[in-house]
Amino acid sequence: MNSAFWRSKSVMVTGGAGFLGSVLTQRLTAAGAGSIFVPRSSEYDLRNLEAIRRALAVSRPDIVIHLAAVVGGIGANRENPGRFFYDNAMMGIQLMEEARLAGVAKFVTIGTVCSYPKFTPVPFREEDLWNGYPEETNAPYGLAKKMLLVQSQAYRQQYGFNAIYLIPVNLYGPGDNFDPASSHVIPALVKKCVDAKNQGLASIEVWGTGSASREFLYVDDAAEGILLAAERYDGAEPVNLGTGYEIPIRALLGLIVETTGYHGAISWDPAKPDGQPRRALDTSRALELFGFRSRVDFREGLRRTVDWYEMALEEVTPIVRSKMVLS
Repeated sequence: MNSAFWRSKSVMVTGGAGFLGSVLTQRLTAAGAGSIFVPRSSEYDLRNLEAIRRALAVSRPDIVIHLAAVVGGIGANRENPGRFFYDNAMMGIQLMEEARLAGVAKFVTIGTVCSYPKFTPVPFREEDLWNGYPEETNAPYGLAKKMLLVQSQAYRQQYGFNAIYLIPVNLYGPGDNFDPASSHVIPALVKKCVDAKNQGLASIEVWGTGSASREFLYVDDAAEGILLAAERYDGAEPVNLGTGYEIPIRALLGLIVETTGYHGAISWDPAKPDGQPRRALDTSRALELFGFRSRVDFREGLRRTVDWYEMALEEVTPIVRSKMVLS
């Protein structure tokens, strides 16, 4: 990161208290950003137009980095398609319009790999983004986020508004969401294995067949990619952020079992959905346009994630922890 660039900048980071946002704001602080404003949902409900206007008036940002989203794994997407569509569309569309009206110099939108068509050829290239419909279980979420790409390109064309659009793969790392009702695959599987080991369970059940594949980006790498793009990229085209490393879910679980030390049986439930068959990105555009390349080895990132979750469990008082085990 270029500290000289950030020292003069006022930055609003939506979702800045979340998993990715907290890492990104720490990096901005380390770079000496002029000011950093994180609108908390308790005070600024970004689905509400007046709340957005208040946040912009208070922070007067040069740059808006829009991370805030209502997200979850396959189960959460199946149960909340309407909410995931509405909340994500309303937050992003209104925020971008009000940022334009407020004279914000640059708007950075974080999209989602869920926007890609279900059967996109691997590796996913940005030019394939419109060649089909997304995988059904997360299509409402993916399409809501993809509308922000349409908006950013339309605003650039009509108003000269400098809005860029980044597409990260699934993130993981310390501080991830381990709530089984809404977590993504890595924290969900880490929690299953660690909890089963601690409770002495003989087996765990895992959704799907394990044949689907995914690519994962360590949270610190994602933050670096976003900030490099904010510094160096001013184009209309979407840009993938990833590692280029694809792993089947069955192999992923094998690594998690090895890392956590879980020794029980594994039962796959093929009646549950696998989701999109494959996900792996072509990351050449990010390297070419703003010099981003992921740094954290996947095994190392997984070990750090497991270590963080195990330490988080140790910090829970014995009484509370016993209730968690029994629930």
